Amino acid sequence: VPLDSHLSAFLYFFLALCDNDDPLQPVTSDETVAVGGQVRLTCRVAESDNSSLQWSNTAQQTLYFGEKRALRDNRIQLYRSTSTELSITIDNVQLSDEGDYTCSIFTMPVRTARATVTVLGVPGKPQISGNEEAVQEGGEVTLTCTSTGSKPPAKLRWYQGDRELEGESDPGSLTYTVRSQVTLTVSRSDDNALITCAVDHESLASGDVKSSQALRVTSNVQVKSLAPSNTFSLSFSLSPVRPTSYEWLKTDGELPPLAKVDGAFLRFEMLNKSDNGVYLCNADNGIGQSQGEYKLLVQDPTAMSTSSGVDHAVIGGVVAVIVFILLCLLIVLGRYLIRHKGTYLTHEAKGSDDAPDADTAIINAEGGHSGAEDKKEDGGKGGEGRGREEGKWRAKFWGGRTGQDKRMN
Repeated sequence: VPLDSHLSAFLYFFLALCDNDDPLQPVTSDETVAVGGQVRLTCRVAESDNSSLQWSNTAQQTLYFGEKRALRDNRIQLYRSTSTELSITIDNVQLSDEGDYTCSIFTMPVRTARATVTVLGVPGKPQISGNEEAVQEGGEVTLTCTSTGSKPPAKLRWYQGDRELEGESDPGSLTYTVRSQVTLTVSRSDDNALITCAVDHESLASGDVKSSQALRVTSNVQVKSLAPSNTFSLSFSLSPVRPTSYEWLKTDGELPPLAKVDGAFLRFEMLNKSDNGVYLCNADNGIGQSQGEYKLLVQDPTAMSTSSGVDHAVIGGVVAVIVFILLCLLIVLGRYLIRHKGTYLTHEAKGSDDAPDADTAIINAEGGHSGAEDKKEDGGKGGEGRGREEGKWRAKFWGGRTGQDKRMN
């Protein structure tokens, strides 16, 4: 119990004794103590007639009768006992100790006085929830602060830095659990801003019990639409506290081979279409984390890349093979046609050279001895065209034979 509380009790006793017309009437004072603390109960009379003073608890059980302990409770101790005063102390006070205590002096008649003991429930350290994940820039976040054990219910206050925020409190149930909520619309400047929940209670000094939590705000997606170039850099910054570590990632795979991480910068030695994608930067300053997101688009369809060069080489090779195959087919087809025509002419010549007469030559030229027999039987019945053809062959044959005979003669 604070010193000023004892001083107030002493003044109360002094004034009560001065104003009391009955010098044997006991005088007490009300006391307030926090859970776990110590409270002193004092009972005084102005004059003594050698009657004993007695303290009783809220259940009317005798605690002390003069110097004699009546209740076996080691928390309750005798502080002072004289003919005009009886003071006791109660250690490790609990909520169950709250109530009216009675001081009695056994005179005729018995005189009594009551002292009300109020026990304060000390609120526990507040817990802040609702900020487990980062908040998108421009969005809203609702934080909940919870404190248990206060009696009477504590008042919760919100602060962002040194600026007090307006929250909505819920006094809770008889368990003295109190809650308060605050809703904020965050911006990029709120990243890593400290939000504090402080408990205001009569059992505590101002600001003794509080909790703080840093906001985490992620930036909106930034789209970078660029043409191929020799160098390019993505940068990310976190405010107001400078981060101590950065991590760059690409959502659809590993970072490009030519991309170099340089702290808050991701540098590209050669920018091309294969670098398209979404890049993330995670920043950590030891207090909290934040994340930036960038979408990179390389718009030039003719951007140079290793993969496109390989594709062009493959296509060129396939076209060359197809052209070579077509040329080979043309050469083979030409040779086949030329050879087939020469074979036909050779067979036709053999039919006339080996025949003993003109009729046989015609028959051989048309494909066989059996065919020649049929043609001899039906020679007179053939058309005029066939007769003329046979006549030409006969003339050619016999003309050649006659010339040979003359030369031999």
